[in-house]
Amino acid sequence: MSEHNIAGKKVAFLLTDGVEQVELTSPWNAVKEAGGVPTLVSPKTGKLQGYDGTEKGQTFAVDLSARQADAADFDALVIPGGVVNADHLRVDKDAQAFTRAFFEQHKPVASICHGPWLLIDAGVVSGRNVTSYHTLQTDLKNAGANWSDQEVVVDQGLVTSRNPHDLPAFNAKLLEEIAEGEHAGQTA
Repeated sequence: MSEHNIAGKKVAFLLTDGVEQVELTSPWNAVKEAGGVPTLVSPKTGKLQGYDGTEKGQTFAVDLSARQADAADFDALVIPGGVVNADHLRVDKDAQAFTRAFFEQHKPVASICHGPWLLIDAGVVSGRNVTSYHTLQTDLKNAGANWSDQEVVVDQGLVTSRNPHDLPAFNAKLLEEIAEGEHAGQTA
């Protein structure tokens, strides 16, 4: 059981087809074990295809469309990675607006691996300390972020990590930030 009790806290997981499966399931399970209530939000409806690297993995049922989702109904946002997932999310206007709303409401946001691509297009990384999968560092720096190669980076409610190997640290900081609640420095 987690040292952080987030009982009843609602956590949106924003993703689409091509998600790196473990980057969804590991934080999802951590949130549930700590008493949180995860919800799968996507621009797509129905089922999503997860991947384990380049191999097809499980499918996941969408709970709520990104168009219908309202950040005000949630306490935090998690954006898993996966190249295809992140590439499709970053150009989706509903995903961008949903993400940006969490920053405007000063709520915790956690993104791992390729997930921070969406943060660039949502316009929320300028001046922020982040990490990501190493191939995104130039994109993040060009968007004004302070990128570093660390297991996990936390900046005023924004949690980022590099890859699935970082999930234990990512999950721990995700739960800590959700338990702390809103952060005044978490802004769009």
